[in-house]
Amino acid sequence: MTEIVIDPITRLEGHGKITIFLDKTGNVENAYLQIPELRGFERFCEGRRAEDLPIITTRICGVCPVAHHMAAAKACDAAFNVEPPETAKKLRELEYCGYLIYDHILHFYFLGGPDFIVGPDAPASKRNILGVIEKTGLEIAKEVIKHRAYGQRITGILGGKPTHPVSATPGGMTKALSEEERQEIEKMVNSCVKFAKFSLETFSNIVMKNTDYVNLIKSEPYILKTFYMGTVDKKNKVNFYDGDIRIVTPEGDEFTRFNSSEYLDIIEEHVEPWTYVKLPYLKKVGWKGLVDGSDSGVYRVGPLGRLNAADGMATPIAQEEYKTMYKTLGGKPTHATLAFHWARLIELMYASERAQELIVDKEITRKDVRNEPGKPGEGVGIVEAARGTLIHHYQLDENGLAKKVNLIVATTHNTPSICMSIKNAARGLIHNGKVNDGLLNKIEMAFRAYDPCFACATHLALGQMPMKVEIFDNKKHLLRTLKR
Repeated sequence: MTEIVIDPITRLEGHGKITIFLDKTGNVENAYLQIPELRGFERFCEGRRAEDLPIITTRICGVCPVAHHMAAAKACDAAFNVEPPETAKKLRELEYCGYLIYDHILHFYFLGGPDFIVGPDAPASKRNILGVIEKTGLEIAKEVIKHRAYGQRITGILGGKPTHPVSATPGGMTKALSEEERQEIEKMVNSCVKFAKFSLETFSNIVMKNTDYVNLIKSEPYILKTFYMGTVDKKNKVNFYDGDIRIVTPEGDEFTRFNSSEYLDIIEEHVEPWTYVKLPYLKKVGWKGLVDGSDSGVYRVGPLGRLNAADGMATPIAQEEYKTMYKTLGGKPTHATLAFHWARLIELMYASERAQELIVDKEITRKDVRNEPGKPGEGVGIVEAARGTLIHHYQLDENGLAKKVNLIVATTHNTPSICMSIKNAARGLIHNGKVNDGLLNKIEMAFRAYDPCFACATHLALGQMPMKVEIFDNKKHLLRTLKR
C-alpha cells in the first residue's frame, strides 16, 4: 500500500497532517486528518477563580481570543446568575463584530483566498499573501492591512487589548465607551462596510465569474451532506453573540432548537485512537462513523453552517448577498464545502453592518455597564466564533473557584466533516497513483475551507512544542535532522 503524507498542512492555525493511503491500483483507499497535539486547557482552568477565566481562556488562541473571552464571560454570567445591563451586552457585541471583521479578512486574503485569487495550481511559493499582492496590486494590500487593523483597533478600544481582551467580566464590562472613542469606531466601521462590499465584489469577479471555479465549487469531491448548526435570533437570522442554537437537517428542515444550558442533551463526543481531537455528533441520531447523510449524526458549524441553519441575515446588504449565494449555488441548504469562503465574506459584511448599527445606538455610551454577580453555581456560555459555535461550560464551588471546565470549540465540531471532506477530495482527485503539487493543494483546499484552528481544538500539555528541523544543502540533499 502506498502512503502519501501532506505534512505540515499549510495555511492553518495549529499543526496537523494529512495521510492518504492508496491501494494496489493507485486509487485512494482511505485518508486521515491527524492532529498530534494533546488537548488539556480545561485542566489549566480548574481551581482558578471564575472571574479570571475570561482572561485565562483568551490564551488558548491568539487568532480567536475574543471568542473565548466572550464565551467565558457569558458562562460566568450564567454561573453567577447575573444578567448584564443592555449597554454592556451591546458593547460586548460591538467588540465581537470587530473580532469577526479582522478574523474573516485574515482567512480570505491570507489563508483561503490565495487558492482562488492566485489559483489552486499556481506554484506553492505564490499561494500566499505575497502572491495575492502581486495579483491584485499594492493598493489593495494596503486596504487589507488597514481594515484588519481597524478590526483590532475596535477590539482594543472596547476590550482593553487588541489580542487578549480583558474588559468582559461576570455581570457586564469593566469600562464604558467614551464619546470620543465612539466617534473613532464609527469612522472605522463605516470604512469596513465599504471594504466588505469590495471583498464581495472581488469574490464575484475572480471566483463566481470563472466557470472553472464555479464547477470546482459544485463538483462532487467537495460536496458533503450533513446537518448544520448555528446561533440565530428570534427571527431565525444569524447572530454571533446571542440567541438560540438551531440545527437543520441535510434537507434544510429544522431538527432542533435549544438554549445554551441544554447543549449536553443535544451533543455527544466520540473519540478515535488516531487523533487527539474529539468527534462530536448529534445524540438523537447517533455516531455512525465518518459518513454523511440524514442517518449520520455529523453536523457542521462555521460560516456555511450558520447560513444554512438560519433563514437569513439581519442586515440589508448581507441579506441580499445571502440570497444571491443560494440562488447561484442551486438552493438552500448548499452542501458545497468551498462555499464556506463566500459565506465568510457575507458574514464580514454582516459584522460590519451590525457594528454600524451598534455604534450609533443611543445607549452605547451609557455608564451603567455592570450588575453585581450572585452566588456561584454552574453556567454555560455560547457564542459564534469565526470558525463556528463555541461552548464554555463551568461548574464552580461555593468559593467561586472552577471545579470543572468543559470546552467544545468550532474546529472540534467540524472535525468529523473535515476528515470526510479530505477523504472525498482525495478519492475524487487521485487516480492511478498520479499526484502533483497542485492536486495535493486541492485536497488541502477541502480542509482549508473550514478555516480550522487546532490551537483551539487541541492544546499541548507536554511543556513544549514538538519540533523537527531538516537541513538541506543547495542541491536539496538532506544533511542533518534535529528533533525536539
